[in-house]
Amino acid sequence: MSETEYKISIDAEYLSGRRFAYQEDISQVEDVDLLAATPGEDINWLEDVELLEEDGVPAVFDRYSNSFLKIYFPIPEGREDEIARKVLIKHLQAGNSYGIALKERHCKFPQPELGPWVEGSRMVGTDWTPPVLEGWEPPAH
Repeated sequence: MSETEYKISIDAEYLSGRRFAYQEDISQVEDVDLLAATPGEDINWLEDVELLEEDGVPAVFDRYSNSFLKIYFPIPEGREDEIARKVLIKHLQAGNSYGIALKERHCKFPQPELGPWVEGSRMVGTDWTPPVLEGWEPPAH
């Protein structure tokens, strides 16, 4: 994108600079067990995840990066939301969400890097310190 172009929406490919195999091949997500991947077996949060459309392409919304994850393979009729959920879970478990990538630097309290979707995920946010802008001093009160 040149300096004079403006992008209204942001998708996961734009943030990462690439596509992921599970965006292009349904076989990459068929084995995702949504119940097993759900934190505390609270499947209710997944009910809010549904197949949407971005730039005319089927997509699922990744709340952690505030971006759309486009899906490029044909989705079987009647399985639209299921497939969207599986693609999202695969994305989160792989640590490919831009929001997850930002956790290491900006997480202010201890939490699993890959969220509750991956058992044994390393902890981040255990030693957060506010960033310091070199040469800047807070105003005297």
